[in-house]
Parts: sequence; C-alpha cells; structure tokens
Amino acid sequence: MGRRWRDGSGRLIVPKDDGGGGGASVVLPLEIAASYRARTKGLLGRDSVVGVLLLSPASGVHTFGMRIPIDVAYLDRRLTVRAVRTMKPGRLGLPRLRARHVLEAEAGTMAGWGLRAGVRVSVEVDAVVSGAS
Repeated sequence: MGRRWRDGSGRLIVPKDDGGGGGASVVLPLEIAASYRARTKGLLGRDSVVGVLLLSPASGVHTFGMRIPIDVAYLDRRLTVRAVRTMKPGRLGLPRLRARHVLEAEAGTMAGWGLRAGVRVSVEVDAVVSGAS
C-alpha cells in the first residue's frame, strides 16, 4: 500500500475515538512536503504552523534551525501512528523503525486532536489544477 504524494495541500482526518465509535472526526489543514527540497525545508524559519505538515517519505526529523517546539507523529505505510513525540528546537530525532511518513505540528496540538499511537489517519489531497499554456 505504497503512497506517493506531490508537494501540495489537503486535509488530514483524525478519527474521533470516544470508545463508542461515534462522534465527528477532526479535519485539519494539511501541507504535503514530498519533494526532497520541501522535506528538507520542512518547518524551518516558521514562527507558527497552521494545521499539520506531512513529510513523505520520512522516518525521522530534526529541529535544528527551528524557532518553535513541535509535535512529531511517526506513521507507518498504512498511516497508523507509531509514536508521537514533542521536540524542542535544536534536537535530533532518531529514525523510527517502520515509519514511512512524519507529521509535524505546533507542540501540544496533537494530543488535543486525538493523535496518538495506534490511531489510523487518512489524507485527502486537494486536486491539482494545471494552467493552460
């Protein structure tokens, strides 16, 4: 179930788990960084994050050059969260076994969204409109 995305935008959907299977999912604005250049830049130089950034493919991140602490979620190939960590600026996160994608957001936000180990998220990509030449 390999996924190949392009740089762009979309929505991250975090299913609501209230124990009863009901409730609305959390839908978040998503920025996709799939090219080497976009993944390398990531959140560097930003003072805030609107929604969440998806780095793909990726199994680890660093926060050298970042201005803010971030939450990092490591996803496997099925988009199941393997681990969630908060990282301060200037840190190196070791690559996670079986991680294929990484989500980054402002520190403290992922817990509020219900994003934790074992949760399987989904991604909706915005349609790419190409201009006529």
